[in-house]
Amino acid sequence: MPEILYDTKFLQLKSAKSPSGKDWVYAHRPNADNVVIIVPLITNGDKKQILFIKELRPPLYAENRSKYNIGLPAGLVGDERKGESTLDAVKAELLEETGFVADRIEIAAQNISSSAGCTSETSTIAIATITNPVPVQEPISDGGILVDRIIVDLDKIPQFLKEEQDKGNSISGQTLAGLYFVLLRK
Repeated sequence: MPEILYDTKFLQLKSAKSPSGKDWVYAHRPNADNVVIIVPLITNGDKKQILFIKELRPPLYAENRSKYNIGLPAGLVGDERKGESTLDAVKAELLEETGFVADRIEIAAQNISSSAGCTSETSTIAIATITNPVPVQEPISDGGILVDRIIVDLDKIPQFLKEEQDKGNSISGQTLAGLYFVLLRK
């Protein structure tokens, strides 16, 4: 049974025994059942685009890793809406962070770990197909964390990501995983 070393509403530090019997300290989210990562796939005939979010993430800039992170819409399942399903969280987070409603949602992968040596957090990756990219509401900034939304043609994504890295920005691993699952569909 893991021991709670530090406890807040949104994050705990816990310790568990490693296979060698030594203490292994890791982060855990006590307020969520899962994390959803949403790949907004905007389609118009043969044209396909992905909507990215430019984020200010305190752990990255506090440690001088990057000013901005390039990510995808994401959120915690059950943190604000108790009892919500993963699918409900995908719909809610997509609407909140992009203003869009999906025509179709496909769960592409589940139980994806982000940094298994550091956190117990796992994610579900969903592809949200949007055929009418007209916002139905103004997207949130989430307290200044979400600073921009960038729509990129699917065939220009490698160039876009390289340009962002050249600017010193980071790219989330979940974003790369989400893109992988979109590319599998080609």
